[in-house]
Amino acid sequence: MKVKLLTTISFFTYQLGISQTEKVLNGKVLSENIPLNKVEVINKTTKISTTTNELGQFSILVKAQDSLIFFYKDSFFSRLKISQENINQNNIIVNTILKPEELKEVVITKVKFDKVKFDADAVADVLISKNAKDLSWNTGVSDNTIREALRVSFPLKGKQNKKIELDDDRFKKLILAYCPPDFFIKNLKLKPEEKELFIDFCDSDPKSKMLLENPNVLAIMDFLYAKNEEFKKLK
Repeated sequence: MKVKLLTTISFFTYQLGISQTEKVLNGKVLSENIPLNKVEVINKTTKISTTTNELGQFSILVKAQDSLIFFYKDSFFSRLKISQENINQNNIIVNTILKPEELKEVVITKVKFDKVKFDADAVADVLISKNAKDLSWNTGVSDNTIREALRVSFPLKGKQNKKIELDDDRFKKLILAYCPPDFFIKNLKLKPEEKELFIDFCDSDPKSKMLLENPNVLAIMDFLYAKNEEFKKLK
């Protein structure tokens, strides 16, 4: 009887402890006061996730000090560290920043122009009229110039077209597409002038190529925070 009583007390104590630490947090995700549907809400601490509904609303299990990530394909991800005040209010509003719309590249492969038609007699009349106005044409004095000479351009010898290798900036574009503009300064605590250097530092790591093959917001964040620690040690 005592064993059963102790087991029951332990069970309720455990349940009470869980209820005091983990709570269901309700909130809404907006962009320019417009609710966003199908935003992925990820608890980075516990590795659980949910999505918003048509009204931008979501519910997720959290505790104080958990980190939430809000990921949407058309906006920069947002990161929020949950406080006890957020849990008590139980109605957080998250505003995300939409990405600038990128225009699709247009490639012109073939351009067809109409042939220019001309009258040979009309061209001759123009040349005759032009020469008649040029008084030096009939003076008989040579100025060492060739009248109506054809201008022919020849390619320079010894020079060949060189293939210009473009820098591979796919990783930089990936990072800038996933991270909000103030992420490097606000979250990583970098100076504005260190941003480009840090991205190049990350790009030199072979792991960055793996992120290009399988982009994932959690993997990208973990990679950037880890590289930030290495970057700080170099300074």
